[in-house]
Amino acid sequence: MPKIKNISILFLLGLTLMFLNSCIGVEATDVPHDPAERVKRNLEEGRGFRLMDAVGKEKSGDFSFASANELWRASLDTIDFMPLASVNYSGGIIVTDWYSDGNNDEALKISIRFLTNEVRSDALDIKIFYKKCSDIINCKITEKKGTLVTELKKKILSKAAVYKKDKKYKPYKGKTRAKDND
Repeated sequence: MPKIKNISILFLLGLTLMFLNSCIGVEATDVPHDPAERVKRNLEEGRGFRLMDAVGKEKSGDFSFASANELWRASLDTIDFMPLASVNYSGGIIVTDWYSDGNNDEALKISIRFLTNEVRSDALDIKIFYKKCSDIINCKITEKKGTLVTELKKKILSKAAVYKKDKKYKPYKGKTRAKDND
């Protein structure tokens, strides 16, 4: 019990010193009355941060919402039967998890990288990987190129062209919440 008592005393002492330290050296005349001026001064002195810049300033990492991008939506709709391992809209990549249709010896993984937001044939870099296992430990992973990559790209591009032509962004109608399952 004495150890716990000592730890609590040290914790309270440290907390008290921290609060007292924040009060030292600040006079009422040093603090601007205008909140905007206080924020500006704190940012200049490194005492704060902003989550968002002011409206109207140009931002370097400004991305449109993902559902407005026809290629992105078409890609997700095309591979919606597969579990996703990594999805990064700002990085422009979708990676599925290993997928098998019941055959435990073989699995498939797809990586879709977006090279541009425009709906055109060179906008996507699709890679398909096959995993073939003779047992749990002994697996061989190879990248396959050929007709499946071409067919997948063609299907995504044709869906994206339809989405672009329609310009109607329909909400997802799948069952996502427990109350939707009723």
